[in-house]
Amino acid sequence: MQFKISKELLAQIEQLIHAKNDSALEALLNDLHHADIAEIFEELEIAEATYIFKILDSEITAEILPELEDDLREKILQGLSAKEIAEELDELDTDDAADIIAELSQSKKEEVISELEDVEHAKDIVDLLRYDEDTAGGLMGKELVKVNENWNVLTCVKEMRIQAENVTRVHSIYVVDDENRLKGRLSLKDLLTTSTKTPISQVYIKKVDYVRVDTSNTEVARIMQKYDLEAIPVVDEMGRLVGRITIDDIVDVIKEEADKDYQLAAGISQDVEADDSILDLTRARLPWLVLALFGGFISVRVLGLFEGAMANHGNLFFFTPLIAAMAGNVGVQSSAIIVQGLANQSISGSLWNRLIKEVSLSLLNGIILASILFVGSHFLLNVEIIIGEIVTIALISVIVIASLIGTFIPLLLHRFNIDPALATGPFITTSNDICGILIYFSIAKMILGF
Repeated sequence: MQFKISKELLAQIEQLIHAKNDSALEALLNDLHHADIAEIFEELEIAEATYIFKILDSEITAEILPELEDDLREKILQGLSAKEIAEELDELDTDDAADIIAELSQSKKEEVISELEDVEHAKDIVDLLRYDEDTAGGLMGKELVKVNENWNVLTCVKEMRIQAENVTRVHSIYVVDDENRLKGRLSLKDLLTTSTKTPISQVYIKKVDYVRVDTSNTEVARIMQKYDLEAIPVVDEMGRLVGRITIDDIVDVIKEEADKDYQLAAGISQDVEADDSILDLTRARLPWLVLALFGGFISVRVLGLFEGAMANHGNLFFFTPLIAAMAGNVGVQSSAIIVQGLANQSISGSLWNRLIKEVSLSLLNGIILASILFVGSHFLLNVEIIIGEIVTIALISVIVIASLIGTFIPLLLHRFNIDPALATGPFITTSNDICGILIYFSIAKMILGF
């Protein structure tokens, strides 16, 4: 049964904290999954969360740390000494430990590293801190199982037993040469069914997917998704095996990218959360709102070019919100499909073929929607036939133009290495609103001659 936080459970925990009943607290929380305890921490006051953190065993708290939201983890770490933090990191895999150390100040970082008891563990963490967090090097962990191509099966099994003690999950067995260069991977089935004297060079699989330390995290995610990998080895510039990336790290990357794209599409230009300060939220939202405001000024200016229509054909203006809304909606739909395709690398073929497909699709949708609008405006709104014809022609034209803009802009941004998710936000909506109004009244002016 899935864990759920209840008011009764929180009240019980708070009561035990105030009574300083540490043994009862440990008994209550020790049976919970570390992710569930992290969820409880999010509901408590920082002083209460820190109190619980200090009484629990480091094997448990070390697993809790990576699950916490960044802000809460930072506050808890501020209440711990360098030695206490080091005790937590000694229990973590190198990739998680490096991520946590990277969040500390430079002085605190050096103190914590000096307090780590496992020297090899400390060296691996320091090595990982060299890499950019958005690359394979920044994602990888040092824990893996590898064998030498010159060993026989018996030697491999002995060495694997020793190495596996420090590895939480053995997803793959990698084969390297004397220079530690990645040569391939070893099937567990082949290892178990082959004579113990057989050289590994005769057994291992030479075809192996891998990434380099400077490969971007999004590219790593794409490769692992494409080939259904639970883990992927990482090599340096010389082809030497330096680590591996597991699927749990990639899930985090996918979530972060999805959150970022969603915020960009909504017109939020920074990575912010609901609990951030008003100033941070304002900085993230205001730029796009200013853009939308300027777009509104332009729309007003465009309407001002057709003052003659207001005097003689005032009912034209009743359809302005409809035309603008349809232009924005169609543009967002088109751009969302393109952005998704670019993210998944599923868009193929020439730009010309893509535009032709969008025109065909928008024409079909436009004709259907325009027909509905024409019938509705005539029979439900008692609009003149000539006005109904203008609105339907304009709607078809606007839908076609909006779909082209929604298709072309993300592709253009992508070509210039700008995140195409920008195109699904207020940028597309505002530009299509302006184009829609301009097209609508231009068609009206040509037909009515005002």
